Amino acid sequence: MAERIRIQKAIANAGLMSRRKAEEAVEAGRVQLDGGPTRLGDRVDVETQILTLDGFPLPVNPDLETHLLYKPVGVISTADDPQGRQTVVDLIKSDRRLYPVGRLDADSEGLILISNDGDLTNRVTHPRYGITKKYLALVKGTPSNSAVRRLSCGVQLDDGSARAKSARLVDSSEGRALIEIVMVEGRNREVRRMLSVIGHETLQLVRTSIGPIVDQTLQAGESRLLEAAEIRNLIESGTAP
Repeated sequence: MAERIRIQKAIANAGLMSRRKAEEAVEAGRVQLDGGPTRLGDRVDVETQILTLDGFPLPVNPDLETHLLYKPVGVISTADDPQGRQTVVDLIKSDRRLYPVGRLDADSEGLILISNDGDLTNRVTHPRYGITKKYLALVKGTPSNSAVRRLSCGVQLDDGSARAKSARLVDSSEGRALIEIVMVEGRNREVRRMLSVIGHETLQLVRTSIGPIVDQTLQAGESRLLEAAEIRNLIESGTAP
């Protein structure tokens, strides 16, 4: 049996938050040990017991791997493609079986996570956790202020209503406009379809951030591993279920 350590230290060691934040999480009832409640002072054997934060298992499994990739236009957001097209997984150097976290359509570019962490994938992709994705869309024409407001008020698509968390006009010139859109959910070609509903064709769509994850140094096709602190910040940027 491994040494039993205080719960807040085990959480901090997993790289998800500081020890002080871990103490606050315990006091708020967000931490469970073997499915039961915890309190400050409790100790855990991280090798034999199951410690969870908001339902997220700890400590972080060292076999889990999460990459941040700048997806180029034309690359498919799947693990493999029956048609033999290049996929996002093809661009990652790893011996592990990895999968894209969510989707980014073939005509779009920008940041996407590639991972074998199922819990992280669920948190990033499920709308109930509230992790945002920010996009910059270059569109034909210049939308009115009321048209841009419709994106955050909600528009009707063929598969249901869709609403941006926020939307704003960044710039416009020569019959084109740049719109920043922040989304929580990510249905197929959702942003493009929303822009079409307000009367503007998307010329270019770039995902610029996933929660707090931003990297302006990555070029198309380049990737890097996420650090533990970045994963911690990404998880903390969402909302508990």
